[in-house]
Amino acid sequence: MLQTAMMLFRTSLLRFVGIVLAASLTILSVFPAYADEANKGSDSAQIMKDFNQQHVDAERAKSITDKDKHRIMFLLGMVLILLVLVTGGLGIAMGVYGKPVFVAHMIFAGLSTTLALVHAIVGIVWFYPF
Repeated sequence: MLQTAMMLFRTSLLRFVGIVLAASLTILSVFPAYADEANKGSDSAQIMKDFNQQHVDAERAKSITDKDKHRIMFLLGMVLILLVLVTGGLGIAMGVYGKPVFVAHMIFAGLSTTLALVHAIVGIVWFYPF
């Protein structure tokens, strides 16, 4: 064993690296041939189709169903009706009974108008047939 170690150390480092490099190049030259055959089997159009399908599936998972859209519109409508009734009640209390609720009446009127605009915009965007 000592003689084998001495023989390895007698060869120059450059010669040893050359032998290792030549051996690794012969082994590595076989792999690209297999990789080339694997690429022929997979078509780039198929890869793009799979990628687009994955994107469509992700978008579909994030989308809201029509039933949920109707439920959201119903809840917006209920809150809007409640705000309009409160605004009307405050207006009647202020006008007929002389209560000092002008600021509250104006706040609820602003909220009612804002929610009415939101309800209309959401309804047009979700349900208007383009």
